[in-house]
Amino acid sequence: MAPQQKGKQGTKGAKQIVEENKATLKFYRNMALGSTAAMVLLNLVFFGISKVTVLMGIIAVLILAGAVQFMVFMSRPKYSENGSILDSGNDLNMEGGIAENVKDLIILTSGTILLSLLSNYFWYLLLLAPLRGLWMLWGSVIQPWLSQRNAADQEPELDEKKQRKLERKMRRMR
Repeated sequence: MAPQQKGKQGTKGAKQIVEENKATLKFYRNMALGSTAAMVLLNLVFFGISKVTVLMGIIAVLILAGAVQFMVFMSRPKYSENGSILDSGNDLNMEGGIAENVKDLIILTSGTILLSLLSNYFWYLLLLAPLRGLWMLWGSVIQPWLSQRNAADQEPELDEKKQRKLERKMRRMR
């Protein structure tokens, strides 16, 4: 492990980003496959398969497949003809990036799949994903847009002292 440095964080090389992205993709792919396999096997062996389990299992598998494929698409590197890396793709381990939200979605869905083995009511946890998306949309797009529009509509109010000073300047200019 590298020693901790004070100050600015060092930059990663393209090769290091590609290797870390491969490891990250492998981890989250295995998480998705493992939770799905556990759900299918345990439901087949120990529990009965109901319509709710089948429908929500299909929805969960589609969410997981979409999220993993999106991460694969984001991190796809571009190579030159001689095999050197032209573009390493997006860094999946970057803090605050969109990949962080996709990884959270995979964790939420995998956890929901495993918890649904205890009770079908745990499927409601999947509603946290669109709620989080709406919360992020509100905080980063809608609310700043509304406050910006309201600030532009309002005229800056002058206090009495500044108003009198402005009136004196206008009288002098005449």
